[in-house]
Amino acid sequence: MQYCLAIDIGASSGRHIVGWQEGGALRTEEVYRFPNGVTEADGHLTWDTDALLHHVKTGIAKAREAFPGIVSLSIDTWGVDYVLLRGEEDVLPCYAYRDSRTEAVIPRAHEKVAFSEMYRRTGIQFQPFNTVYQLCADQAAGRLEGATDFLMLPCWLMYKLCGAKAHEYTNATTGGLVSAQTGEYDLELVDALGLPRRLFPKLRRPGEVIGEYEGMKVILCATHDTGSAVEGIPMEEDAPYISSGTWSLLGVKTASPITDAASELANWSNEGGVGYNRYQKNIMGMWLVNRLRDELCPGRPFGEIVEEARVSSFEGTVDANAAAFLAPESMKAAFDAALPAGPRTVGDYFRCAYRSLALSYMTAVQELQHNTGRHYDRLYIVGGGAKNTFLNELTEGATGKQVIALPIEATALGNLKIQFFAMKA
Repeated sequence: MQYCLAIDIGASSGRHIVGWQEGGALRTEEVYRFPNGVTEADGHLTWDTDALLHHVKTGIAKAREAFPGIVSLSIDTWGVDYVLLRGEEDVLPCYAYRDSRTEAVIPRAHEKVAFSEMYRRTGIQFQPFNTVYQLCADQAAGRLEGATDFLMLPCWLMYKLCGAKAHEYTNATTGGLVSAQTGEYDLELVDALGLPRRLFPKLRRPGEVIGEYEGMKVILCATHDTGSAVEGIPMEEDAPYISSGTWSLLGVKTASPITDAASELANWSNEGGVGYNRYQKNIMGMWLVNRLRDELCPGRPFGEIVEEARVSSFEGTVDANAAAFLAPESMKAAFDAALPAGPRTVGDYFRCAYRSLALSYMTAVQELQHNTGRHYDRLYIVGGGAKNTFLNELTEGATGKQVIALPIEATALGNLKIQFFAMKA
């Protein structure tokens, strides 16, 4: 039996999942899970890269104990974040995307290149944490002096395993520096921003073998977790999807990027897929709910929380994508400030969060249909949020679409699918 290992790391946890093909189907088993989260250092939000690498290696060892026949592995994570290098030396800390360090440089970056021009060239929605602004912040802080490379987090982790420095296409597109026309780094944009060209090599595609780790091939999956998740959705048609986790990524596959004025105005992104474009939008997602739980009822099972939200009669809603909810010191206080007639019970807060998410999905679906000129009947939901029957009901009611909730590890399935295809090639 041939086994592959998917290492799927999200902003709150990571998991190692072994996959194999049996009876014409892809079977999986989770063998290791570990916590993840931002840490605060010197007033900034950062990732503990030592801990991430430790857990990656520990999980690989656990996986090989359970499945000695593992022949390959790959790693996916969230997008936009990276580690700088000077030769073989890491330049730390590795900043987390919710850190506020880009605020001062965004206006300066747009003085050099107007956002409308950035969007026309890359098709990437504005987010203050986009890689382009993080690199501009590093440039302003002098961190790029002597830097020879920057590696997005999954590629940095695989570099630590096999020694190969790779820039994988799907994750690179999340940062706002890849040409929507060529699928390579836009070096004219790089020059206009004053960033060093040496940091931007040719991009590599999902399915490429880049090295070995302890006898296992190290393969590039779609290293942006949403890219792998879309590969893992068993769709009957090219319907819209929501990859529902810390973020909710709502989008649809298109043959090519859509970078018109309506897409820019509505802040839609065009990110790399495996042979297609992902036209999608970031929505704040389960971050709202997780942070509320941390404050209001730590450790309470989500089943109980959902039932309290279901029986609440609170009708207030917030703009789920408002900047106030990106990284507040208190999520409860952020909700209170946005609601004139504030919630009173725990159930009220969660009902408000779920209804607000459903309404943001409704708005996004309406924009999607307008911008693509297509009508869709179904909406597929995968990831942790797909298990929330109450949110699924609210989403179906708000969007008017048939919601097909698939509480599967779609990201790991997509990661594994790419590996198995590569091993057959």
